[in-house]
Amino acid sequence: MTDYFNQASEILEQLPAADNTRPSGLEVAEILKDLHVDDETLAAAVLSDHRLLDDWSLAKLSKQFSSEVATLVDNVRHLNGFKPFLTDDMHSDEDSERLRRFVLSMVNDIRAMLIRLAYRVSRLRNIKQGDPRRDIISRETLDIYAPLANRLGIAQLKWEMEDLAFRFLEPTTYKSLAKKLEEKRVEREDYVLKFANHLQEILDKDKIKSEITGRPKHIYSIWKKLQKKDIDIDELYDLRALRVIVADVAECYMVLGIINTQWNTIKKEFDDYIAHPKPNGYQSLHTVVVGPEKKLVEIQIRSEQMHEFAELGYAAHWRYKEGGAQDDAMEQVILSMRNLMEDSEQENIFENFSTELFPDKVFVLTPQGDAVELRKGSTPLDFAYNIHTNLGHRTRGAKVDGKIVPLTYELQQHQSVEILTAKQARPSRDWMNPNAGYLVSARSRSKVRRWFHEQDREENLEAGERILEQTLKRWNIKDDGILEKLTKHFHQSGGHATLIGIGRGEIRQTQLDGYFQPEAAPKRLKKVNPVSNTGTQSEVMGVGNLLTKIAKCCKPIPGDQVVGYITVGAGITIHRKDCSNIINMRSERRDRVVAVDWGQETKSYTVDIEIEAFDRTGLLNDVTNKLVSLNVPIVRIDSQTDYDTQEVLMKLTLQLEQAGQLVQVLNRLTQIENVRQVRRAN
Repeated sequence: MTDYFNQASEILEQLPAADNTRPSGLEVAEILKDLHVDDETLAAAVLSDHRLLDDWSLAKLSKQFSSEVATLVDNVRHLNGFKPFLTDDMHSDEDSERLRRFVLSMVNDIRAMLIRLAYRVSRLRNIKQGDPRRDIISRETLDIYAPLANRLGIAQLKWEMEDLAFRFLEPTTYKSLAKKLEEKRVEREDYVLKFANHLQEILDKDKIKSEITGRPKHIYSIWKKLQKKDIDIDELYDLRALRVIVADVAECYMVLGIINTQWNTIKKEFDDYIAHPKPNGYQSLHTVVVGPEKKLVEIQIRSEQMHEFAELGYAAHWRYKEGGAQDDAMEQVILSMRNLMEDSEQENIFENFSTELFPDKVFVLTPQGDAVELRKGSTPLDFAYNIHTNLGHRTRGAKVDGKIVPLTYELQQHQSVEILTAKQARPSRDWMNPNAGYLVSARSRSKVRRWFHEQDREENLEAGERILEQTLKRWNIKDDGILEKLTKHFHQSGGHATLIGIGRGEIRQTQLDGYFQPEAAPKRLKKVNPVSNTGTQSEVMGVGNLLTKIAKCCKPIPGDQVVGYITVGAGITIHRKDCSNIINMRSERRDRVVAVDWGQETKSYTVDIEIEAFDRTGLLNDVTNKLVSLNVPIVRIDSQTDYDTQEVLMKLTLQLEQAGQLVQVLNRLTQIENVRQVRRAN
């Protein structure tokens, strides 16, 4: 039998008195004694006192006591150092649950959590009236520590923490409820005692061995019920409550039958959790009867086995109160903890305790000590995007526990993460590649993709504004509501969409010119013969004094079958015969179409191509390198990515010297990895 507690107490008693604002390890140990914990737990509670933090290292503790005690103290020190104070903008059920999970993940021995809860009780008992953190500590207690005590089945600590925190947060309400309860406490206790004695006599006559006890009520739980039911305290029937424990299931129903014959019952308040157990396995009979003086009394009836299961088994009372889902690992922890509370002499009781309660999660800390829950395998970059999208965009490096690490570093439990940032957002396209290891979270990768999409959007918006401004100057047109007219004409959703369409080339320059051009054609074009006439064909190349230009919509090249279109004020525009603008031309304009042919003169020309591919890191670089190797200049590139399908469409304008080059370009680009199709744009 170890005597670590007395040894630890002697060490602490030799130190100066504890700071009044922080709990003493000896006070915490006194709280734990009432819970019948083992000697190691009591010793660890004493040795976790803040006055021993600097002088007593884990190695020193392990040498003078044991590795078990040292590990417990290490766990408690981590928990005591964690400050999960909830701010006003971080006060939700989800935030509270995340912090509870973080706290539970910090220990590899659940006894450390028991010590931490005792420290919190001591803190609440001794907190001073003027302490500026009193309210926030109380809120933290109700949101995090009291529910944890509830989950571990430590009702004594749960009730005290709740009532103390509630008294600080709602002093007026607390005093009012306490006064109302005190006014009738003696009367109520006397009533319950008489009712229990009467019921005991009845059951004894029927030779049913039973244990009948009252169920104490606490002010915070009373207040919560009043809020939920929106009633006055006098209407709470379960202020008078009994629990009847009998031998087996048959006797449970026998007691229920006897009660039903003796008193009137409130039918809507009857629940048979024996025939229909709760999803978590809880079993009991609940009924409410009208007792003497027409006062309501709540009665729970259960067998010894049911009571043991409810008190010690994995179906802990907290599960049906909080509505949590079942969890095998947590169930084992609760069962072991409850067994510990009943029998402190058990050996190897802690062998099954494990920190792997959340095997798919990793919990880390911000430099300010805030808890962040991430997916297992997450990186500092995942952490940054979890904190804030803009922080992720500006990330340039990271420190973990004070040391520089790569952005692909896999974060471990409870590490402290600091993000190094640039002034401007500048994500890398590599971050979107799942195989590169920068981001585990698909949600974070989506944020990166959206950033690049927005950047393309802004660039195209600026380009559209510039093109429209230049077009208006060329046609000497004032910008008087013209964007609204263009939006309507080109069937766009708004002005920004129109400008982006112009910048992307979806609304072509020829379309803009066609909208703005004058109605009358220059006289010098009248000599050109329409297609429908039998006159001489006009050559595109080599014809002197004939104003011609290549259509930007289809960009014909030598070898293509072409036609000419008399463009008012701009001579003849050469189109491919299969150009959609020619095919879909209105009938009243077809008399402007003339037959043309390529001349003998050659020169460089531009051509549009489209590449369909699956997006990947380095794709654009491979395309441009291939074109450089073919000595093909690139005039323009426009790339658009579907972030749902990861498909990319590249539109390129190339400058070619001869018709044969185009076939070579299309063939070579098709060979690039992830490229699905390369085609001449129409």
